[in-house]
Amino acid sequence: MAISSFLFILTAAVTGIILAFEPISNQLKPFAIQNANEISISKTISSLKNEYDEIISLKVDQNNFLEASVITNEGKNETFYVNPLSGKKIGDLIEKSPLFKWTTNLHRSLFLKSTGRFLVGFFSFLLLLIAITGSILITKRQGGIIQFFTKVVNEDFKQYYHVIIGRFMLIPILIITLSGVYLSLEKFSVLPETKINHTIDFSETSIDTKTPIEDFTVFKNIKLDEVKSIEFPFSKDVEDYFFLKLHNKELIVHQYSGEIISAKNLSWTQIISDWSLFLHTGRGTIIWSLILLLSCIAILFFIYSGFAMTLERRKKSTLSKNKFKKDTAEIILLVGSETGSTFNVANSFFEAILARKKTVFIDHLNNYTSYKNVKQLIILTSTYGEGEAPINASNFLNLLQKTPQENPIKYAVVGFGSLAYSDFCQFAIEVDNALKQHKNFTSLLPICKINNQSFSDFKNWSLQWSKKTKIDLELKQKSIKLKNQQTFKVVEKTDLNSDDSFLIRLKPTKKLQFQSGDLVSITPSEDNIERLYSVGKIDNDILLSVKKHQFGICSNLLFNLNKEDYLIAKVEKNKQFHFPKKANETVLIANGTGIAPFLGMLNSDSKTHLFWGGRTQNSLKMYAPYLKNKIIYTAYSQEQNKEYVQDLVLKEQHLIATVLKNNGTIMICGSVSMMNGVLKTLEQITKNQLNTPLNKFQKVNRIKTDCY
Repeated sequence: MAISSFLFILTAAVTGIILAFEPISNQLKPFAIQNANEISISKTISSLKNEYDEIISLKVDQNNFLEASVITNEGKNETFYVNPLSGKKIGDLIEKSPLFKWTTNLHRSLFLKSTGRFLVGFFSFLLLLIAITGSILITKRQGGIIQFFTKVVNEDFKQYYHVIIGRFMLIPILIITLSGVYLSLEKFSVLPETKINHTIDFSETSIDTKTPIEDFTVFKNIKLDEVKSIEFPFSKDVEDYFFLKLHNKELIVHQYSGEIISAKNLSWTQIISDWSLFLHTGRGTIIWSLILLLSCIAILFFIYSGFAMTLERRKKSTLSKNKFKKDTAEIILLVGSETGSTFNVANSFFEAILARKKTVFIDHLNNYTSYKNVKQLIILTSTYGEGEAPINASNFLNLLQKTPQENPIKYAVVGFGSLAYSDFCQFAIEVDNALKQHKNFTSLLPICKINNQSFSDFKNWSLQWSKKTKIDLELKQKSIKLKNQQTFKVVEKTDLNSDDSFLIRLKPTKKLQFQSGDLVSITPSEDNIERLYSVGKIDNDILLSVKKHQFGICSNLLFNLNKEDYLIAKVEKNKQFHFPKKANETVLIANGTGIAPFLGMLNSDSKTHLFWGGRTQNSLKMYAPYLKNKIIYTAYSQEQNKEYVQDLVLKEQHLIATVLKNNGTIMICGSVSMMNGVLKTLEQITKNQLNTPLNKFQKVNRIKTDCY
């Protein structure tokens, strides 16, 4: 739909931007009626009679300028703008500029006359449907109507601003499209007839007395802000009359007595037509014209971002070509993805299995069927919106129940998602549960949940799979074009502590804007796999806390750096884990090396409480220089009490509840298993102490997580 209407939307948006300047430029002219709601018709007519020989008509135009057609004292017939209080001429009528004339014709009919008007109306309707379906998709993404305006997770520039701008511009765009469709229907006479017929019987009207025009009761009672136009009697014959068009009705007034001899309300179609024209053009108001201007600019951005995302999705959404048929393969690999990101990982896994001379078949989850020779089913799937299935997996759970399998099958499920969402990997969890309950399936590995498409985490899972299946794999990540890389100088590095962890402090060689909670991206050339480390900002330096693994490529790369050495890396903004600007009090919860961002945040002006879990008391010594005079609660899992950080949180539940009650924030950084334990404890605290479910705080970003 968006592709088919691309040229129209582009034309409409560009011409709309140009036309938005017309009412703005008109409103900047000094002709607008001031206090029109206080000036009566009677007062205006009286002023004009003192200045001119005869008044032919008055019109309050769409710019709120009073246009008078008069015969001057010199006998000339002229039309111009007047001041309603003095009756004096204040300016000549504004002529539409050639640019606005040309643009208006293009905008209305594409220079194709009736055919063009039909196309404009049709594509306006398509744009309306695009806006409606877009709002539905945003609603699903955000987890329901109530969460429509809650925080959007910034995973990609185009997607993020497509949602952000779309939410704010939804109503103006709906108004633009609805009014455009209505005006098109009116132009083709599809709507009910709007012409008003007045029936007048002059035989029943009295002309015994002649009342001065300025003394007509009806003219005294009607203010200029109610008036569209007034036509004065052409002659002194009794059959000629004053014809008033108001915003809601038409009046015929006897020219001698001032009686209303006919009054007809405007039809609803005419009233809607007037409003549609105003809302579609913005005439008479700078503010609404600016909103229309911004809406058209937003539409241009939607065209760009929509096409860019579509092309990226199509590029990503291609599965590798199968070499074996589904009934020949022993390993079935099924993939679910909304944006296409999961396909890259799936293709890498598929190619690695093929390289080991195994029969494998890859397909979309919605294509699940019976497989004659299958021994293993591997499912890689993302989650969409509020725990829903991605678009190519929406029918899988139904198919699973309906489709018989002849053989017993071992299965493994890997979920991809973002910890920024409360329903992290929810669809993968549902798939795993459904397979557990199926009589033909046996679990090969526990479900694996991967945050932010981490290839290194997926590689770790593949090693577990290889151990179980005795199939050694060599996974290859799609080559990454490294962008925005910077050079950092090592200014300090500690020795390994008792947990094989160390601190490394890096100084940017160029000016760099970053905060504690941002991420450093390091991609070793040895395997071309990106690793992300959470940053603590100390005196404009980057402080990282790293766990050294015996065969860890990146951790060994960092540990082997010496003071004065240089490192190539990139800082990525991680706004969802920045320290809150307005929180009076913040609780920071971490285990192990997850303490790194908090070492920088502890220097903030607001009050902080650090909860940290390690193995032994020696584990904390490395961080001691950064913890002086700070409020810290510690738990040690290998000491005599064997306490974990979630136990510590439960002990201090009164503090936790008080912080949340007073609009404070809780931030969690460290392992996913620690996070799950802490969230479970927090759920218990919020329900018991505050009578509020934890997800209420999560939805307003009062619980922030950055875990691995």
